[in-house]
Amino acid sequence: MPSTAAPTPDPTLDHAPVHRLVPTPAGRTHLVERGSGPLVLLVHGFPEGWYSWRHQLPALAAAGHRAVAVDVRGYGRSSRPADPGAYRLLDLVADAVAVVEALGEREAVIVGHDWGANIAATAALLHPAVFRAVGLLSVPYSPPGGPRPSEIFAAMGGDEEFYVSYFQTPGRAEAEIEPDVRGWLAGFYAALSAGTMPAPDAPSPYFVAPGGALRDRFPAGTRPSWLGAAELDVFAAEFERTGLTGALNRYRCMDQDWADLAAHSGAPVTQPSLFIGGALDASLTWLAPAIEAYPTTLPALAGSHILDGAGHFVQQERPADVNRLLVRWLAELER
Repeated sequence: MPSTAAPTPDPTLDHAPVHRLVPTPAGRTHLVERGSGPLVLLVHGFPEGWYSWRHQLPALAAAGHRAVAVDVRGYGRSSRPADPGAYRLLDLVADAVAVVEALGEREAVIVGHDWGANIAATAALLHPAVFRAVGLLSVPYSPPGGPRPSEIFAAMGGDEEFYVSYFQTPGRAEAEIEPDVRGWLAGFYAALSAGTMPAPDAPSPYFVAPGGALRDRFPAGTRPSWLGAAELDVFAAEFERTGLTGALNRYRCMDQDWADLAAHSGAPVTQPSLFIGGALDASLTWLAPAIEAYPTTLPALAGSHILDGAGHFVQQERPADVNRLLVRWLAELER
């Protein structure tokens, strides 16, 4: 499938980054490509974009890989369908398959962070012939099945509201975020990062008090050490241009995902896999049973690496460690 972009420089020359738009079921997907060799597809989470892989793209290219980071549908220069139902995992997986095809490849290693980890795991589950291995960052694999997600989230927090539930109503979170995108993003990143996250005995930034807003518990006036002012400007500029609805719609499809994937209840991902998480990331506490189940759910797991002193945004907080683990794992896959 040909690219819709104008001809661009050869990405193998000095591993120069190349921006492209390729046709996908979303309409178009924007990607950034560096290097040549076996394809590694990098899929970001919330609230990020291709730029969250800025440290991995050159490292993977230098190690002999064709590294490609996408803007997931709803983000950046990729299409943003108006229908909230267009952000199901099945749709996002279809986009990933189409990217591989548009790049003239037949298979790829897929690596995802946060929501991108869910997309990557589901892509590997549904299309094992396309995605020959899967790397998961920050969010461990939990097979489809179990109780309906909305029921789980509604039961969390007692009188307070879990952030996923808070994101469900269209327009509600947007009204909080969009008047001050840059400030909200800085607070959200700080709340989930080592060195700036609230103390363990402080009110959780993942919950909203009655009548409150999510940002009420964000650290004020600070940025995590991994996020310079110029880097924050990149993220903020994209969301100021696009708004947050496309990104938030991913949360609004979780019950539909549960129904869509019911036939795969309990299914393992059998391809070679890798997990990297931060020891200070609350996701690893909530999802500890998923990590404990890895011998069953990820039978070809090469390693589960928990980085001491790291929070949620591991590939940005600890790029050297993540790059080392990814490059070593990818080299082992090629043997």
